[in-house]
Amino acid sequence: MAQSPTGRRQAGWADPLFRVGTGAVAVLVIAVVLGILAVLVNDSMLSVRKFGLSFWRTRTWDPVAGDFGALPFIWGTLYSSVLALLVAMPVALGIAIFLSELCPRWLRQPLAFLTELLAAIPSIVYGLWGIFVLAPAVRTLQVHTPDALRRTPFFSGPPLGVGMLAAALILAVMVIPFTATVAREILKAVPVSQREAAYALGATRWEAIRLAVHYGRIGILGAVMLGFGRALGETMAVTMVIGNNPQVALSLFAPQHTMAAVIANEFTEAADALYLNALVEIGLVLFLITVIINGLSRFLIWRMVRVRPTRVVAPVKVPLAA
Repeated sequence: MAQSPTGRRQAGWADPLFRVGTGAVAVLVIAVVLGILAVLVNDSMLSVRKFGLSFWRTRTWDPVAGDFGALPFIWGTLYSSVLALLVAMPVALGIAIFLSELCPRWLRQPLAFLTELLAAIPSIVYGLWGIFVLAPAVRTLQVHTPDALRRTPFFSGPPLGVGMLAAALILAVMVIPFTATVAREILKAVPVSQREAAYALGATRWEAIRLAVHYGRIGILGAVMLGFGRALGETMAVTMVIGNNPQVALSLFAPQHTMAAVIANEFTEAADALYLNALVEIGLVLFLITVIINGLSRFLIWRMVRVRPTRVVAPVKVPLAA
């Protein structure tokens, strides 16, 4: 290998080749995402031209008449994901705090492994569990709900078991491992000096944990949004327990529908071009929402773990007593 006049070795062709190769891989990832976006836009243009913005405001979904409106699916997707997030967020944060701050050393690794194992279970298995275990439990809960509550919009509906509550609960179980794992890593990234400073000022263990959570709040928010993006795109498990009824309702017990579920259920049945384009347009909106949420969560996590500049404080001269 040749040497430069300064005595340093010259890399020759190896460094430029490595730079070009890694750059090509990065460009390939971007090209794949843009390619997916281009295909979705191109294959949904018939629906976009015919319905325009009314596609997202109307509730009618009639493939026979060729009248399509995606509002029930958008509502079901957002409603189920928000409910799942409300259930999963405190549980996931509690798991993350326990594993990073309170868990005994001998139990920490097995418990972290079991938490991450939940993310590896196929969604179809969650769906089967939801049908045979969760749906009967929800039906029993609805039957024993007081009549005064069942007359309210949030608890009305027939005792079917399948519906929005079952879908939200199964989504919460699937979101917990993602949110808990990322939040645990964020809490582990909090400098030890933060906790030591709190203890030095006389803080209790609870107050030191609160300080660590406050320090990592941006990253924890990113973890929550990452779980939210995961919930938005879930298909099989939700399809099996949500009831698949395209309606906009506040009831937790009412069967409803989601964007991913309608695509999975009806894509093979799309007999004409307009029907197929309407389903692809639903996929386009789901794709954009998921990309935006995941990108925002990654940005928040990056803000948390980036290297912060250290500020040097000049020493203060204290006059000596005479």
